[in-house]
Amino acid sequence: MAHDTLAPPKGTPLLDVSGLQTSFDLSKKLSIKAVDGVSFQVHAGETLAIVGESGSGKSVTSLSIMGLLPKDIGRVSAGSIKLEGREITQLSDAEMREIRGKEIGMIFQEPMTSLNPVLTIGQQIAEMVIRHQKLSKAKARARAIEMLELVGIPEPATRVDNYPHEMSGGMRQRAMIAMALACEPRILIADEPTTALDVTIQAQMLELMKDLQDKLGMAIIFITHDLGVVAEVADRVVVMYGAQVVETASVEDIFRNPRMPYTAGLMNSIPRLGSSINKKRLEAIPGTVPALTSLPDGCRFHPRCAHAASICKTNFPELEDAGDGHMIRCMRWRELSLNERQAS
Repeated sequence: MAHDTLAPPKGTPLLDVSGLQTSFDLSKKLSIKAVDGVSFQVHAGETLAIVGESGSGKSVTSLSIMGLLPKDIGRVSAGSIKLEGREITQLSDAEMREIRGKEIGMIFQEPMTSLNPVLTIGQQIAEMVIRHQKLSKAKARARAIEMLELVGIPEPATRVDNYPHEMSGGMRQRAMIAMALACEPRILIADEPTTALDVTIQAQMLELMKDLQDKLGMAIIFITHDLGVVAEVADRVVVMYGAQVVETASVEDIFRNPRMPYTAGLMNSIPRLGSSINKKRLEAIPGTVPALTSLPDGCRFHPRCAHAASICKTNFPELEDAGDGHMIRCMRWRELSLNERQAS
């Protein structure tokens, strides 16, 4: 199968992912593709959202970029990841350690499992800036305090000496953001960064990330299942299902004119302000994401799709260009009208 190419904005991308295939060797005889032919580009100052249900391949894509796949079973088995034109899939562990934190920062989904429980928050931030910015211990500590203040942690000069368990979930998430941004990376990968936060703190974190993006010209890859957040922060959206990209477009186009039934199903599951109580109930996508060990033939979404026809069960759909960078993986997208939500 030829690799799919997504139509990006003009200009040289900071990150160019092309035909990425990530495999997990579950046994000597069984290997699965957790990411299968994924392509996208991210440009300076841009926010790209990657959305989809759990198990769609979003987080594995980010771990592939960061070179953090489990060494014993995970590997990039095909494709290319270029950081400002430099191929990074073949770099050594030492070379990737120089990139992580300095050029690509990452906010992990669950801070309690990502932070070192035996080091203070300040030590963990300082370790990063000492390594990449060659600061003295005193200056690194001052930088850690500065970053904690920047992300809104009260009494940062005191909190810098806290251990992760001494902070609330929201404060740990702020500390993770501070750590990810301490070296002012060119690209920030945020994997469900606001999951542990209440709505008010979430809004503050999103505003903080936007302000830092504007200041640094940083690109952000925002991985989430929260389409409300996507509408607020993203410039472009990549929708993943069954380890593949199934649709990509500008955020406006995705929300106003979803062409792939899976994307439309995600949109139809969002509560709408002002909706009448008497209107039909929110739609749910039936079934579950298929196991990667038993993917269906044809379109991977067809067992759950209300619009599936016989062709969908036998023919594998490629990504097709609908114009203006809107790419769709669906055998029937030309004939379907999926705008009922917008028209209702």
